[in-house]
Amino acid sequence: MRIVKGAAVSAAVILLVTLAGCAPEPEPYAPRVSADGPPPGDAVEVAEGGLDGALEALEGDIQGILDESGVPGAAVAVVHGDELLFAKGFGVREVGEDEPVDEETVFQIASMSKPIAATVVASQLGDGLTWDTPAAQYLPGFGLADPWVTEHVTVGDLFAHRSGLLMAAGDSLEDIGYDRDYILEHLDQVPLDPFRSTYNYANFGLTAGAEAVANAVGTDWETLSEQALYEPLGMDSTSSRYEDFLAQDDRATLHALEDGEFQPLYERDADAQTPAGGVSSNVLDLAKWMSLLLDEGTFAGEEIVPAAELVPAMTPEIVSGQAGASDLRAGFYGYGFNTGTDPSGHTTASHSGAFCLGAATNFQIVPSLGLGVVALTNGGPIGVPEAIVSTFLDRVQFGEVHRDWLADYGQAFAHYYEPAGDLANEEQPADATAPGPLQEYSGTWSNPYYGDAVVTVEGDSLVARLGPDGGYEFELEPWDGDEFAFVPTGENAPWGSKSSATFAVGGGADTMTLQFFDTNGLGTWTR
Repeated sequence: MRIVKGAAVSAAVILLVTLAGCAPEPEPYAPRVSADGPPPGDAVEVAEGGLDGALEALEGDIQGILDESGVPGAAVAVVHGDELLFAKGFGVREVGEDEPVDEETVFQIASMSKPIAATVVASQLGDGLTWDTPAAQYLPGFGLADPWVTEHVTVGDLFAHRSGLLMAAGDSLEDIGYDRDYILEHLDQVPLDPFRSTYNYANFGLTAGAEAVANAVGTDWETLSEQALYEPLGMDSTSSRYEDFLAQDDRATLHALEDGEFQPLYERDADAQTPAGGVSSNVLDLAKWMSLLLDEGTFAGEEIVPAAELVPAMTPEIVSGQAGASDLRAGFYGYGFNTGTDPSGHTTASHSGAFCLGAATNFQIVPSLGLGVVALTNGGPIGVPEAIVSTFLDRVQFGEVHRDWLADYGQAFAHYYEPAGDLANEEQPADATAPGPLQEYSGTWSNPYYGDAVVTVEGDSLVARLGPDGGYEFELEPWDGDEFAFVPTGENAPWGSKSSATFAVGGGADTMTLQFFDTNGLGTWTR
């Protein structure tokens, strides 16, 4: 990749002055449309000098968005073809510390891992292995709730989130500490929506597709990612292993938004879903990857990924968001990429990443303009990286910013922070009855999906432990009779979450239902 140093020179501003007099007849509206290729590629031409102006304004735009949002730090890069036009860090790696974010700072990129995984998969396709290869062919023991779907679901189906798996299937198993193998082996208990006609975003569905490809070529996913993509591109700071992220001296700390402030409260080991959300990288490495995408798989003159396998990943495979009205654009998803068309008619490929525990990322490429932009931040998702990217691309294409992107994305992301659980924001009933003797609720409770839950009496408290080695622990507080309350924790439990734990004991078939874990009907344990 050739690096262009220094700030871009802004285009000259030409002021046209028309002297007063007889007002001329308005000219007919004539949009400037680029029509150099076939009609499907027609799009409105970008503003004259738009790229130079966008680059000149970029630092101020980034700093303004960070100041308004309170996000501690960010790094941003812009590429034009194989040229790195901009790469810079802003803010700090951790609140309360002095270390600045720079262009080499490594971030956890969350779900931006998905298009990287799709790039890795595309590099391996051919010679009998395709997007249409059934995943079960290379995943012994893999299954979904419907045997026919198990037999026919393909790598591409899993990367396009059209397998029928319910949204976030398997995520709660990760929250309580289970590893990748356990989670994939238990997906067969998750109910299915209609196969290939439903878009349900599922981290562990995509992870299953990636694992199938790694098995097909005879290695593990982490090693395959290194050998197929990171090493050929010189992405020396990029890894699919959490331990490698922790080994980086220049790394960004997660900051969760709690009680209105970004605070460094949590760590997030996403190894269980590494293909879907476990990559760490910096903007310099991701700039190389975007250049590869813009050249349809070629980097520095060498084909790394066959264009015939990469391009389908970056083009629509399923409707991911219905338009809702005839004058709105629908959303689409390819294989690991969001795909779409911007207001000027240019096609795009993009993806965001989000850990509510403290990371938000976004990239977007506009192939017809040869442009790629990536923004990484160390604050939970409130739309900051998306606002940075969209503001820049507005300036490139239209010469101005046409909406308040931070405000609009902030509204779109607000649901991430809605407390989970049926008792969130609820007050204990004034006429609540006391529970029975705590010993009545203790013991080992069994569940085929979540595994055993061990409930013990500790002093005057009732404590439950789930997951491998009982590592996910919470106190059960009396609420009303045989109903208790607990505070769930983890990526899927925003600040303020509270759930019920309801026991039915003494009737010969004792049960315990944890509502927070029962969203798919799998949250009842028996004793």
